[in-house]
Amino acid sequence: MSQLNPIKHPTNLDRVNLDYITLRDYQNYFNNFFEVPVEVSSNIDAAIISYFETVADNKESARALASAVIYTSIKQGSNPMDILREFQNLSPGELSEYLVAFLNLERVGSSYLGIRVTPITNKYIARAIKF
Repeated sequence: MSQLNPIKHPTNLDRVNLDYITLRDYQNYFNNFFEVPVEVSSNIDAAIISYFETVADNKESARALASAVIYTSIKQGSNPMDILREFQNLSPGELSEYLVAFLNLERVGSSYLGIRVTPITNKYIARAIKF
C-alpha cells in the first residue's frame, strides 16, 4: 500500500505516498486543528462561570460565555480575572455592549457579533409604520 497504481494518462502530479498519510496522528490533528487548548486554573474558571451565571439566562450559556471570555483574554495576553473585574464594574446595559466588543477582538471580520441598537425614529415616520 505504499504507492498508487500509475495513471494511464500522462499527468504532472506525483504519486501519493499512502504510508505517509496513514502514519499521521489523526486524533491529535483534529483536536488541535485551530489552536492549542487554553488552560486556566479551576478557581479562575469557577469564578468566571459563577459571574456569568448571575447575569445569563441559564447555566449553559454562562459556561459558553465564560469559555469565550477566558479564551479571548488569554489570546490577548490579559489575565482573565482582570477582565472579570472590569465586567463586574459595568452596569447590565454596558456589559452587553462591552462583552460584544471584547469578544470581537479575536473574531474574523466576517463573523463579528452585532450590538443591539434600537434606532430612534422620527415621530412622523413612526406613525406611518404599523408595529
